[in-house]
Amino acid sequence: MRAVEFQQYGGPEVLRVVDAEIPEPGPGQVSIDVAWTGVNFADLKARSEGYRVPRLPFVPGLEVSGRVRAIGPGVTGLRAGQEVAALTEGGAYAEVTVADAVTAFPLPSGVGLRTGATLPTVLPTAYALLHTVGRLQPGETLLVQGAAGGVGTVLGQLARAAGAGAVYGVVSARAKAEFALGYGYDEVFVGAFADEVRAATGGRGVDLVLDPVGGETLQRGLASLAPFGRLVSFGNASSAEPWTVGQPELYPTGLSVAGFSILGLARTAPDVLRALAERAFATVADGTVSLPVTAEFALEKAGDAHALMGARTSTGKLLLRVADRRLGAYAG
Repeated sequence: MRAVEFQQYGGPEVLRVVDAEIPEPGPGQVSIDVAWTGVNFADLKARSEGYRVPRLPFVPGLEVSGRVRAIGPGVTGLRAGQEVAALTEGGAYAEVTVADAVTAFPLPSGVGLRTGATLPTVLPTAYALLHTVGRLQPGETLLVQGAAGGVGTVLGQLARAAGAGAVYGVVSARAKAEFALGYGYDEVFVGAFADEVRAATGGRGVDLVLDPVGGETLQRGLASLAPFGRLVSFGNASSAEPWTVGQPELYPTGLSVAGFSILGLARTAPDVLRALAERAFATVADGTVSLPVTAEFALEKAGDAHALMGARTSTGKLLLRVADRRLGAYAG
């Protein structure tokens, strides 16, 4: 089978198409004939920094859609040929991949394979950030970093559906701001945001900040909170040193800070993730949320997808086309 791997860390050019052995599922696993693969910033960090890479060579990729190829020992509730979306520990840039059965989710009725590839990381992450970790209440205000990305576009829609009083976003360019405004945001700030947030909220600040950037951006987000506000960190796109926060920042106005990692949850509490994913996927099936796919690349062009995402100019979700059109992989 074809797969895309890297044998050393570096830029997009280190990604190479190779012939690889078809993996077989172990106990509690399924193998999947991949139709589409989602591209995530974590894939770029794996390629450039070794993020969650156990050894080289390594096939990146965390999420796929496709059809179950084979069932490993002890797996129930899934069958060969069933259409699924799956979260993997890597290996998704390939024609066949293996996933733990507990993180392989049957696609809801009416959701096709193309849309399915956008779901495994983005939907549960956004749903958890807003409802489970962030605990947004009707009428509260929200600030989202990276509002034009995959998670950001979903967060805007979920927040609006949850009755948020106002939804604010932050992006790096004017074009991204215009894009994000179509996905539930009341106002989107470009670059600087601390003074803008205070002005937009009459000096009060927001109730919830969701931050995938880290570093100085996280600190400015913390300073943008209203009394008793919450900040949830769910990434470190800035590659800054690990942040710390303590009594001086939290005590005066009763602030709270939490964290979330869907990959961490998949490892430590996969059953919890499964229940979370089912609730999140329902928001696509019922039309509450739509996920914009803004660019598609053939599997062998994975380097081009990385270059686009790495340039910080992309919006929405990027996908890799893996299966041949004759297999029906392009539907939905």
